[in-house]
Amino acid sequence: MDVFGGAPRFLAYPRPVVVQSGTDAVLKCQIGGDPRPAVIWERNNEKIDPQGRYRVFEDGNVYNLIISAVTTEDSGQYICKAKNSIGETYAAATLKVEGEAQEMELREENKPRFLIKPLSTRAGRGEDAVFSCKLWGNPRPEVVWEKDGRKLNEIFESTHFSVGYQDGGWFQLKIFKTRAPDGGVYTCKARNEFGEALAGAVLLVDGKQRSGRQVPNRLKDDTMTKSTKVKMFAVTEGKHAKFRCFVTGKPKPEIIWRKDGRLILSGRRYLLYEDREGYFTLKVLYCKQKDNGVYVCAASNTAGQTLSAVHLSVKEPPVRFKQPLIDLEVWERDLAVLECEVPEDSVPITWYLEDRRLQPGAKYGMEEWGTKRRLTIRDIGVDDDGIYLCEMPDGGRSIAEVAVKGTILRKLPRKVDVLEGENAAFCVEVEKEEMDIHWYKDGTELRETHQTILKSFGRTHILVFVNTMPQDSGLVTFLVGRSKTSSQLRVKAARHCPPSCPVGVQINTERANAALLSWVPAQDSRKNPPSGYVLERQEVGTGSQEWLQCLTTDSATSVEILGDSVPCEADYRFRICSVNKYGKSNNVEFPRAVHLVPVARIQAPLQDALVPEGQDAIFSIELSASVIGTWFLNGTQLQEDERFSMRRSRTHQSLRIRGVRDTDNGAEITFIAYGIRDSAALYIQGMSIPDAERNKTIQTGCPIVLQCELSDPSAQVHWYKDGSKLHPQSGVDILTDGLARKLIVHSAEFFHSGLYCCKTKGDTITFSVDIKVTYSTIFDVERTKSLEAGKALELECEVADSTVPVCWYKDGVRLFPQNGWDIQSNGTMRRLIIPSAELLHSGLYSCETSDDTIHFTVRNSFIIYSMNKSVEVGEPLVLRCEISDPNAQVTWYKDGIKLQEAAGQDMMAEGSIRTLAFQSAMLSHAGIYSCKTTDDAMQFHVDVKGDKKEEWAHNVKWVK
Repeated sequence: MDVFGGAPRFLAYPRPVVVQSGTDAVLKCQIGGDPRPAVIWERNNEKIDPQGRYRVFEDGNVYNLIISAVTTEDSGQYICKAKNSIGETYAAATLKVEGEAQEMELREENKPRFLIKPLSTRAGRGEDAVFSCKLWGNPRPEVVWEKDGRKLNEIFESTHFSVGYQDGGWFQLKIFKTRAPDGGVYTCKARNEFGEALAGAVLLVDGKQRSGRQVPNRLKDDTMTKSTKVKMFAVTEGKHAKFRCFVTGKPKPEIIWRKDGRLILSGRRYLLYEDREGYFTLKVLYCKQKDNGVYVCAASNTAGQTLSAVHLSVKEPPVRFKQPLIDLEVWERDLAVLECEVPEDSVPITWYLEDRRLQPGAKYGMEEWGTKRRLTIRDIGVDDDGIYLCEMPDGGRSIAEVAVKGTILRKLPRKVDVLEGENAAFCVEVEKEEMDIHWYKDGTELRETHQTILKSFGRTHILVFVNTMPQDSGLVTFLVGRSKTSSQLRVKAARHCPPSCPVGVQINTERANAALLSWVPAQDSRKNPPSGYVLERQEVGTGSQEWLQCLTTDSATSVEILGDSVPCEADYRFRICSVNKYGKSNNVEFPRAVHLVPVARIQAPLQDALVPEGQDAIFSIELSASVIGTWFLNGTQLQEDERFSMRRSRTHQSLRIRGVRDTDNGAEITFIAYGIRDSAALYIQGMSIPDAERNKTIQTGCPIVLQCELSDPSAQVHWYKDGSKLHPQSGVDILTDGLARKLIVHSAEFFHSGLYCCKTKGDTITFSVDIKVTYSTIFDVERTKSLEAGKALELECEVADSTVPVCWYKDGVRLFPQNGWDIQSNGTMRRLIIPSAELLHSGLYSCETSDDTIHFTVRNSFIIYSMNKSVEVGEPLVLRCEISDPNAQVTWYKDGIKLQEAAGQDMMAEGSIRTLAFQSAMLSHAGIYSCKTTDDAMQFHVDVKGDKKEEWAHNVKWVK
């Protein structure tokens, strides 16, 4: 659903309103939308008619509902609905009239509630499925989507689904490329501090893909079962056989059961389901001799396929019936008769409908004649469909399947057992679509709510009780016309106890400054699932035994602890426990400690130090976290001794160097910790700067800055260049800034090169300055040249110094003097001359010095294929020229008159070639032709030879 664009949207949601009884109440909201939406107010699902005590008015995009003289009965929730041609939206407002319980009202106002619940849907195999719902809650609820009671990330890969949120309270779940295991009940759980809400929807996945291809009924290759190890299993005739297959994987595997290669579908005697312990189960009820064979459980997902096989052997009873029961198919309301024959007249028998013993009466008639035994079922209905048994005292059984044909094709199971909190699903299939159907529980017709799903997909009808409670137990009945089918729902109360602790805890420290912690849920986690896990840490070596909680996780079974998550550098131990709403498990400690370092940042860097000789120098750095660092002097690691002292206090680190010496002048002090490096210099007072700063290379035109520092701010200095004293003048400044003395030359020239000195009474510092001349061309030259065939082409530029050598290039290839090229140097002028230009001379030229380059573009407008053209009368006449720009437009002229397209005359353009063609030349075609662009032209002199008689004969067409 598009909640953006021109669809209505709330710019300001209605706020809860609290008023005194007898006063007026005003509920308001601000709504945008284009076109302007129509707005109504509702209460208890009924539209409020603006009359009497109710008034509505609009103020721009603010919509108001006024209720006059409110009473406590007006308290409750009011819904504001906005709708236009693009979409619609809803919001809830709560009115509270003083006198009610404050806390309860606040909770009711703000707890989550579904304004629009997710809708059940049907998807073809391989198609995407989407569930959307609209929620209200303050603060905005946290939403968790589940399938059949399990979180999606437990059964799906992250790429198989996505969840999202859009403004206006819309939440969405999308399942990509659905598969058969994706079918089921999806629930949306919303929770905030005031409460929680839940709603569910059904996804039905069709077996057919969009292409119509269906899951095959038979294995393509019987070698799959032949190569699988087959287990043996035996059961007595009439008893049940139960096969279980435990498979895990993401995405959740798709399970297919087959018997002797044929697909098994759920029916009267075959039950297929996943039990509460995670086993995929096939139950064969009341086994017969025809059930002998090999049963294969095939599990597959995108990662691969696995098989498990078992051979079922049905043993015959010691005493057999002379004549067994025969399967029946009967129509609703008909009479069904089952007959069998026991070994002797005196053998008593008992009749059963599956596990229910039958008694004679109005429904069942039971007769015996000698060894024959008969059961008559009167007024047969859908619930009479099932397995019937005739049993002898020694345990021998005869079995028959009675199929009731009629309106209901697929009936309800006789009973459904679920645990508290699980979903209870019921599915019925009828013979036609759009039939009038009804669902009942304990005689009361059911209506759809957030926790009761009623959905029809064509002939299939589904009922789901979401998140069941013990009070949901009862008789569920489906009714269509005069046909009905029933099922007994039993909800067993769950045991409320804390979860078991995780097992298989492991720690991996292969990655630097990190620890990957992993664990496995307890074996009983399916019966008693944890809602999450709590991880704690302990700092080793501090003497404290305190454990601190560092994080919690929901369904994850691994987590990476990074160094940046701990407060200080140290060795750490970790432990974990499982939790749910009933408590927490014991703690399990991970096997070893790990050294972690927080990722610190520099808050206050190192500063250069100027220290008199013999005194102590102190360097300090402030970090964002407590880490262990190392100090270096000129690249050599320092150790604590009588000269060097290192201190660490939380995030502050310091180094003291006692009694600095002359040899320490200019020393580099470096601090290194995990992910941090910072340096500073140590200067001894009386000395200026290290030698590395005394040699300078400056480009012409750039400023020259020479600087030194003194120990005495009042000392006088003098600057010299090549022995001559310097004075402030235009373009040269001599400055004093505290301890600093500066000489600044605003724009360097070549003659500024030399040796500079800064002198005091007792000290001198020298600087060597080298000025690097930048040679540049003069830019007032013509950079673009037009090539004229046969004429001279001359390119020239000027350099700053007559001694500077240059190199000429064409299209990146260096040029040398040769026939047709002339390279000249005359003072500062540099020239390239081509005496007679041709087509091949067009292109990009460059004149380069070691420091600069100037480019020239030489372009060619036309190349002449033929200036003069002579043809005979009747021959084709073709004029052709080539232009430099293949996209340029040209115009053709004859004797100054513009030519147009005409019969026998073609104007063509192919790439850079332009052509004018006459299919048959005539004397009148002689003349001067021109092909013109916007800035150039080309002429052709055309002569047509012949006489008028020849021309006339050539153009006559004879007809018969």
